[in-house]
This record gives sequence, structure tokens and C-alpha cells, in this order.
Amino acid sequence: MMRTGVVVVTYNSAEVIEKCLDSCNGLPVVVVDNASRDSTQDLVRKHNVRLIANAKNRGFGGAANQGVAELDTELILLLNPDVELSASIEPLEDACLRIGFGMASGKLTDESGIAQSGFTLRRFPTAWTLAFEVLGINRLLKANPVNRRYRCLDCDLAKAGEAEQPPGAFLMFRREVWQRLGGFDTQFYPVWFEDVDFEKRASDLGLKIAYVPEVVARHRGGHSIAGLNWGCREVCWYVSLLKYASKHFRAYAHRGVSTAVMLGSLGRAVVGMIRWRSVRPIKVYAIVIGIAGRCLVTGRVREPGCLGGSAS
Repeated sequence: MMRTGVVVVTYNSAEVIEKCLDSCNGLPVVVVDNASRDSTQDLVRKHNVRLIANAKNRGFGGAANQGVAELDTELILLLNPDVELSASIEPLEDACLRIGFGMASGKLTDESGIAQSGFTLRRFPTAWTLAFEVLGINRLLKANPVNRRYRCLDCDLAKAGEAEQPPGAFLMFRREVWQRLGGFDTQFYPVWFEDVDFEKRASDLGLKIAYVPEVVARHRGGHSIAGLNWGCREVCWYVSLLKYASKHFRAYAHRGVSTAVMLGSLGRAVVGMIRWRSVRPIKVYAIVIGIAGRCLVTGRVREPGCLGGSAS
């Protein structure tokens, strides 16, 4: 019996899904499709895999939970549809089953084989990390110590060891860990920070995550968000970030992040209006500022209205 089953969450993934499935080399695979409008489901049906075709987009976390529940394997490998395995996963399985460990991940490379530094490994975000992110400091001054630490720019990606926050694009975990955690938290909808939250909760239980660089996968990158319009993408990212801060930070740190979101959004709105000669950035970031402002006062994050079209 196979030790590992694969879960792939798709959303308009026709361009990449077949290469992903071909790379799984006979492993049991469940594809959970979040109501794609392209030919993703037709392409998946050509392969010997299980397809769950959702009638509506249930978000990454919700769809991942569906896929895990469908499998009965001891280990689960979560793959993005734009990820292709290019090495045996056996060392990943062995690492994941070591005493004290509950998860494992390998090295992600771009299509030319270069390791994706800054994405393959990250540390858990702090309030300072998220403040630097939303204020644009990490983008403008990439070598600053907060960003270097967060994106593990001080790490040797060729060296095996422990990890804090490898991406959910390429993550193995034990089924019993998923059960203990109650699965992925579906409040992170439709995407972003659900994997960080999942790993942080595992870490809080004392479980370690192994990094096994000999297990390599190619990652195209950016595919999972390509189907969202820009306004919705911006609002949803900030909302998930604020939810993570609300859940894992103390009140004063969470309020600090909320304030930084408001300040950063104001600057982005002005710059966007000038660059694009449009009031659309003003409308989008006004939504973000409103959500962050309520979060600052109440400590709660309201759901964005962008999925209904208000940020389009």
C-alpha cells in the first residue's frame, strides 16, 4: 500500500495541471477543482486520478481539506497544480515520519532549475515582518534584516535541516497531524496564509518541519492567483494577512499591523492613481483601509465584499 497520497487544488489550471499529474508517477492523487471555468476538469478526467468537482469556489483551505479526507494514506503531499515533481519523494516520507516531526518539504526551483530563494523557505512572520511588508519596505529595501530573516535569505538551500514555514505549494504532512489540527482553517478565503497558519499551529504543538533539499520540484509560480482580478486579489491578501495577525499576535501587535496596513494602503492608493491615471486604486485601497480600521477598533476582521464584485 502506498504511504503517500497527493492532493492538488485547481482553479482554472488547464495550462499546467497535466504536467503536475504526470509527475506524480502512479501515486494516488485527488484533484479538488474549485469550479474552474476552463478545461481543467476535462483534462483531469483523462488521468487515472480522483476528481472532486466543486460547484463553487471553496477556497484553497476548504478544497485541501476535501482532498485529504478522500485519501486513506498515512502521509499527504499537497501540491500546487503548477508544481512538477522531479525527484523521488521517499526521502521526504522518511523525514516526515521521524520522531518529533509532522511535516516535510523539499526544494522548489524555477523552470531553469534555479532554487527559488525567498519562497522555498520562510520563517514565521512577526508583527514587524508584516508591517514591513504592507509598508513596502521589504520591496524597496530587500536586504533589510527583517526581510532577510523572514525570507530565509541567510539560509543555504542546499543544506538539509529544520524549517518553519515552507510553502503549501509543496508540503507533506502526516494525516494524524492534520486531524489533530482540525485541518486547514477555512476562514483564510479564498487563499493566502492558510498554510502559514497550519504550520504555525503545528509548531505550537511542538512538531517540527523537515527541509529535505534532495527532493526537488519545479514551480512555475503565480498560477494560483492568476484567475483573480487585481482588486479582489489585493483586498483578499490584506484580509488574510489581518486574520493571521488577529489569530496569532497579541492585541497590541495586531493593532500595529492594522495601522501599518492603513498607512501602506494610503500610499499605494496615491501611487497607483498616479501610475495608472485611474481612481480604481483609490476605490480598492479604500476597502482595505476600511477593513483595517474596523480591525484596529474591534480586533475583528470582516469578510471582503470583493468576491461579489465591489473591488473589480
